Amino acid sequence: MNTEHDWITTPVTADMLRGFLDVETTAHGLLPHRLPARARRQIPDDQLAVAEAQPSGVRLAFRTRATTIELDTLPTKRVYRGFPAPPDGVYDLLADGRLAAQATVPGGNVRTITDMVTQSAELREGPAGTARFTDLPAGDKDVEIWLPHTEITELIALRTDAPVEAARDNGRRVWLHHGSSISHGSNAAHPTAIWPALAAAHGGVELVNLGFGGSALLDAFTARAMRDAPADLISLKIGINIVNTDAMRLRAFTPAVHGFLDTIREGHPTTPLLVVSPILCPVQEDTPGPLAPDFDGRTLRFKATGDPAERAAGRLTLNVIRDELARIVDRRAADDPNLHYLDGRELYGETDYAELPLPDGLHPDSAGHRRIGENFARHAFGDGGPFATESG
Repeated sequence: MNTEHDWITTPVTADMLRGFLDVETTAHGLLPHRLPARARRQIPDDQLAVAEAQPSGVRLAFRTRATTIELDTLPTKRVYRGFPAPPDGVYDLLADGRLAAQATVPGGNVRTITDMVTQSAELREGPAGTARFTDLPAGDKDVEIWLPHTEITELIALRTDAPVEAARDNGRRVWLHHGSSISHGSNAAHPTAIWPALAAAHGGVELVNLGFGGSALLDAFTARAMRDAPADLISLKIGINIVNTDAMRLRAFTPAVHGFLDTIREGHPTTPLLVVSPILCPVQEDTPGPLAPDFDGRTLRFKATGDPAERAAGRLTLNVIRDELARIVDRRAADDPNLHYLDGRELYGETDYAELPLPDGLHPDSAGHRRIGENFARHAFGDGGPFATESG
């Protein structure tokens, strides 16, 4: 910690956080969660347990005239054995809605995945560190610090060189979104560059992002969490994880979608609800899962290993899922006028793939996230969209 300033320390409390559903007090500080405790007790694997604790879309929000801010955290970083370590996660500081500074926290805990299939892991503990933001704009301003979307982050202490006040109520609608690793932010360079954050900024809404890498599997506990969470707008990005884990056949998929929607509607009977099918992903368009990593020593890509001939027996592909989601929403919309469908290829399709190919065959890069976010904002928040305001 720099001692040049007369520091003011402000406790990090839950009322300072946005974009979370629960918090846990740890030996080090405050750990945001994107699923409530009841749901976490039902999580069947480490992949989702880690994903929901990675704070994609979670941010601190407060008002201050400080020009230097320090945030002490203990990150838990994920690496894969045999692969280069990823760069440290980025903290984005927004001042009055604009990106004003970025920082990283070196060190911390390291969780090494020893088997990509089973997700078995080894944890090596490390020290806490500090994200430091300097030369911020002078004067009173609304500050948001978006936490790294790829690192579990325990919040320890906040220091500023001017007093901190509670964030003002901006009156924005709350958008609750659920999806897979792309919604989580895979391959995006920093937390406000993930497509849901970009779309939320375009739409002028408050994001609660339940994008869980590898884990958008129509879990009932996720549906119940969404049912019980406050929301003015809801979207569901369904399909890719169900195909690439080979988790279901068509016979199980259809009632699972209905059950997920039924549960959400118990808590949000008339809230605008947008069902979004998968974006274009050529390796899985017509080939079932499971998906397997394909590492050539330099580049990680993914390949589908199923047999396309088994579609007739109910094996799922992205095209099968798109057709079924469109059919489900069309039938339900007769009694639910606030339920809508969007083909994911409207967000990222053939033209987008030709211009911005998926680097690993599965996930977009930051430019791809930007394209998806812009397209979602146009279709959902634009004139005539399901999330448009009455004034358009």
